[in-house]
Amino acid sequence: MIIHDISRDTINTPVYDGDPETRAERIKSIENGDGYNLTEISMSVHSGTHIDAPLHFYDEGSSIDNIRLNAFFGKCTVISVSGILTGEDMERLLPYCKRRVLFHGEGKTFISHSAAIVLAESRVVLVGTDAQSIAPSFDEERTHRELARAGIVILENLNLSAIDDGEYDLCAFPIKLGGLEAAPCRAIILEQEKGLN
Repeated sequence: MIIHDISRDTINTPVYDGDPETRAERIKSIENGDGYNLTEISMSVHSGTHIDAPLHFYDEGSSIDNIRLNAFFGKCTVISVSGILTGEDMERLLPYCKRRVLFHGEGKTFISHSAAIVLAESRVVLVGTDAQSIAPSFDEERTHRELARAGIVILENLNLSAIDDGEYDLCAFPIKLGGLEAAPCRAIILEQEKGLN
């Protein structure tokens, strides 16, 4: 089994425009004579690779700690596509996809509102992207809200640069942050080695 880390570094990854910068401050240091190292961080819960819960754009949606954990673990499909995906695109792609879909587009692939409608009517439980957001900047709210109302969780800011298209096992559990709309996660995919059982 090969384990691929598809997470970005939470501390060093640029934040979404308008979000607070991520800061890490060493407040205790062995080098400075303290008995231990201790770091304080300040960040948005949408920093680095993270999960958006339905609560992010839908007040009646689940918070990050109330999503069933099986949404974050299971078979996934990685697909390389580029641009803004429409409902038509989604209807063409989904028959080849598992219930968790990760879009590899070098940070330039987004889901349109019409694509979100098709996803909402499908069996998909999680949709992911290597872009900072699943939605294009001009249609963030409608796209996120459509997915939220369907209970589909969103995995954003992945690093899929070394990943081939295909089927994998995804493990992307968010940090348990009670009542919040998102949380960072360490996302990995598992690949069966060729020729091995």
